[in-house]
Amino acid sequence: MKVFILAGEPSGDRLGGALMAGLKTLHPDVTFDGIGGPEMTEQGLKSRFDMAELSVMGLAEILPKYRALKARIRQTAQAVLDLKPDVLITIDSPDFSLRVAKIVRQNAQIRTVHYVAPTVWAWRPGRAAKMARWVDHVLALFPFEPPLMEAAGMACDFVGHPVVAEPQASAAGADAFRRESGIGAAPLLLVLPGSRRSEVTRLAPVFGAAVAQLCEQRPELRVVVPAAAPVAGLVHDLTKGWAGQPLILDPDQMPADTFAALKRAAFRAADVALAASGTVSLELAAAGTPMVIAYDMNWLSRQIIGRMVKVDTVTLVNLVSDTRVVPEFIGERCKPDLIADGVENVLASPSAQVDAMALTMQRLGQGGEAPGLRAARAVLARM
Repeated sequence: MKVFILAGEPSGDRLGGALMAGLKTLHPDVTFDGIGGPEMTEQGLKSRFDMAELSVMGLAEILPKYRALKARIRQTAQAVLDLKPDVLITIDSPDFSLRVAKIVRQNAQIRTVHYVAPTVWAWRPGRAAKMARWVDHVLALFPFEPPLMEAAGMACDFVGHPVVAEPQASAAGADAFRRESGIGAAPLLLVLPGSRRSEVTRLAPVFGAAVAQLCEQRPELRVVVPAAAPVAGLVHDLTKGWAGQPLILDPDQMPADTFAALKRAAFRAADVALAASGTVSLELAAAGTPMVIAYDMNWLSRQIIGRMVKVDTVTLVNLVSDTRVVPEFIGERCKPDLIADGVENVLASPSAQVDAMALTMQRLGQGGEAPGLRAARAVLARM
């Protein structure tokens, strides 16, 4: 079986690597061609070009690199058409992958699978119908997505979220982190201000003011800030002078595996987390760490997105568990005093979140077949 598979960013590379491993287990004579990163390369892919060319092409960069991106889209689509694979698998990165799928479908009847459903349940529902013109089958990360994709005309299987397969720190590891960091038995607040410069710049002053208020109420409170690699230097700059003796976990100052282990231990050790909105809520849920979610953007973006969003919560734990137990402070409510009160309330009564987090992990596939193997089984079953 010939598979052309492509991913455009590290998260997609992780999904692709796990899917490829699953396909090799279930169909040992499979061969791969396409574009990917180190995890897909480890499974036998020789990437046609460096995936980093696509990873850097976010909204801010797309105009100056538009011609290069268009050329890569055409090159990739032609490679698919020349190979004539049994299936084309595109992973996330819709600006790139779905344009490739469109060209392929306009020129040949090659079965196309897209891994990660668009978030039509949150905003822009028309994306599913548009995608259905070029895609036969969708692999969904969330259990409520298949009916939405099927209504648009595509086959869809829920295959589990990769967070359920990620390693977690043990209780002993969390205790060691507290001891070696000099935190001991003090209450520990984890602060996660985001991974993009724009959001860290906007959120860090608000989060810092909330931390100051919390430390006035709880002088013994300690603070740990795991920094994302792209913004580590910025996090150092913006947290200078914060209360709570903040410990910055910096991926630039240690090997990648050491940082990953420290981050897992910090997640497990924390009593509560204050985090920017995003998939980090699922990482916290996997670690069993109660949380408060806060986020803000510029005024114009707030007005536009506020009119487009279809759901009453942006937190994935709330959505998957069908509860609203994780407090949110979004937009105009992203204020230090409201956030600090929210953190205090969670510290005082974390039990509701504990139950919702466990339910979230169960619904995302924890304890079942690994998502990569499940995804591979779904691809083969529909062919």
